[in-house]
Amino acid sequence: MIILPRLYLLIITLFLCEFVYAQNENLSDYYLIQRKYENRLENDSTVVPLVNVFIKKAKSEKNYEKLFLGYKDALLFSPDPSIKLKYADSVISVARLTKDESMLSNAYMNKGVVYYFNLKQYNLALDQYLIAYKLGENGKDLFHKNRLRYHIGIVKSYIGYYKEALTEFKAANQFFEGQTKLDIHPNLMFNYQRGYYNSLHQMAICYRNLGNFKAADSIVTLGLMETYKNVDYRQEYAYFQKEKGINRYYQNDFRKAVSMLNGSIGPLVAVDDFATLSIIFSYVGKAELKIGNTDKAINYFKKVDSIFNKHTFMVPELRSMYEVLINYYRTKGQQDDAIYYTQQLVKADKKINKDFLYLSSNVHREYDAKKLLKEQSKSIRDKHLTLFIAVLLFLIGLIFIIFRTIHKRRKSKLSTFSKEENDMKGNHRIEIDKETEMHILGRLDEFEKKHEFTQEGISLKELAGKFEISHSYLSQVINEHKGVPFKRYMIELKIGYITEKLLNDSKYLKYTTEALSKECGIPSRSNFSKWFFEINGIRPTTFIKNRSETLEIPQEKHQIS
Repeated sequence: MIILPRLYLLIITLFLCEFVYAQNENLSDYYLIQRKYENRLENDSTVVPLVNVFIKKAKSEKNYEKLFLGYKDALLFSPDPSIKLKYADSVISVARLTKDESMLSNAYMNKGVVYYFNLKQYNLALDQYLIAYKLGENGKDLFHKNRLRYHIGIVKSYIGYYKEALTEFKAANQFFEGQTKLDIHPNLMFNYQRGYYNSLHQMAICYRNLGNFKAADSIVTLGLMETYKNVDYRQEYAYFQKEKGINRYYQNDFRKAVSMLNGSIGPLVAVDDFATLSIIFSYVGKAELKIGNTDKAINYFKKVDSIFNKHTFMVPELRSMYEVLINYYRTKGQQDDAIYYTQQLVKADKKINKDFLYLSSNVHREYDAKKLLKEQSKSIRDKHLTLFIAVLLFLIGLIFIIFRTIHKRRKSKLSTFSKEENDMKGNHRIEIDKETEMHILGRLDEFEKKHEFTQEGISLKELAGKFEISHSYLSQVINEHKGVPFKRYMIELKIGYITEKLLNDSKYLKYTTEALSKECGIPSRSNFSKWFFEINGIRPTTFIKNRSETLEIPQEKHQIS
């Protein structure tokens, strides 16, 4: 009587074991493929055939989640950046099929990383990051959010917003460090550890550029200690060694700087980090110059120029070496070389200015402003949560008043600022033939090239009259092709024009805010300051101060006639 229940129990147990084993066997097919390459180094092309087996299986089974992972692995192990971009697009396509916004956000961020790390095309990288940010804003994947925050910080650091970048890096670093203290899978631990070291490295860069060498040196020393002789983090060790060398340069220990900087080169050549190599070569060149080894310095500066020619990578701290090269060849009487490097300096300035205008405007408008509003909203909710019941009736009355006021203001503002935009909403879109549309775009292009937008007070109807077209047609074309209403279009043209003048013509740095607003056709100084900050993310006075300090120009203000 006792044997029978035991027999049943044995049969049930064997059945369950077989069922679980069958499930594990089915699931492990992908794992068995991935296990063959999961510990291989990034950009190892010999792994790609194995990854293709993984991808083929996922395709045949229409397993989009596995296909997503397969394409991400292919992106990781393909050494050619152009192939990486193709796989990045495949990751995005598969993510769309899953209809999972968090996966799609992750896919766009990965494409941004290719643009940033492999191609150093910061404008294109930022575009992908901002799409990823919008898609993942309400997601729960904290690793993805902090990784994205890190990359937004990279863009801010690149355009010189070191204080803002430092805030992003500190937050990401705190998260990654916290995760490294947990008992998790080795692969996850590796990702968190790299996130911790990379954000630590970027914090050191920010502190250095902010002039806080003590904080930078402290971070670098910590990074070197933690990554020393660790084969998994050779690249990270090289980054800290590079920063240590730069700090030695600023401490006037030039020979030690050369030694440490040269020691960091190998691992970074292995991953083709040409951007960091440019920084290293420039500082080795400057250190050799201080030591008195001019010919060695020139050779290192030429390496930076070679990278600029190949990858169009340029940051403000590299441009001064062109002045050294120009003077060097002028002194030697080699005018052709001096002219060549003068032309390179012009190209470098153009690249820096173009990147600054695009990146500063977009990172402020699409990331900082929205993030600030979200944080303010959360702060207000948290602050009033405990007082909610006591002040409920008061808040209801207050909210009613506020909404009524806002409604009136918005109604007034919309009627004066963008009436033409409202006319085109819903079913009011006007059908414009292609020939007319192209004619309007041509006139707008001419209008922009001749800087006619700097005329004060020009209205939509006046411009339409000048173009001899309907103002409704002009309004619709501007909305659809410029992406903004007419008045916003005019503001962006004016601010873009004066920003470019401030970057490229030093005489404008001596103008007062009132003179600058007049120059670009904005009659109100306060509106000019407000719109300049809104578009560039920095006050015009601060912008002028920073630019003047960079060019070493005394700030002597004057008006224009």
